[in-house]
Amino acid sequence: MGARRVPWTNTRRYRSDDFLREAGKILTAGLIALSASACSFSLGMAGMDVGEPETTGSIAPASARAEPSPLSPDLNEEDWRRAKAALGVALDPQGPGTQVSWDNPDTAVKGSFTPTGSPFVRNDEICRAFDARLSGPTQAVLRGTACRLSGEEWTIKEIRPAGDETKPAMAPVRPGKKIVKA
Repeated sequence: MGARRVPWTNTRRYRSDDFLREAGKILTAGLIALSASACSFSLGMAGMDVGEPETTGSIAPASARAEPSPLSPDLNEEDWRRAKAALGVALDPQGPGTQVSWDNPDTAVKGSFTPTGSPFVRNDEICRAFDARLSGPTQAVLRGTACRLSGEEWTIKEIRPAGDETKPAMAPVRPGKKIVKA
């Protein structure tokens, strides 16, 4: 009679078991390598971090101070920051040209900017004249001009007390010949 055959077994299955064992080994090795790489970490290079930290410009160095206010030496950094924001709104060339106020409740200093004319161009910058009022420890009424390049912040170019109007000097009068009509 021949080899006895069990009806519920598949003869092809036994031939593919070797293939499945080899595939399982490769798959297991791949999963171990993948999970081991997820747990890795870097130890850094000893001796590579010698010297001063490099400044990239993304954060201002601690030694850099904010620019002083040209309006008054009494304004602190926060006062000047608030004043500059109000100045930018007041002098906006596309704005209505109305008074813009600012204040700092921490120092009780406040002020306002009022444009006094239309914007004009000087040295490739957009400029505008303004009046400024400051109140706090000292009172001041100022007149000035601020300019900016397109898309940048306003910079105060001229500032003086409002009552300090410079008048052109009169030309000296020289005695001369009288013209007599005939």
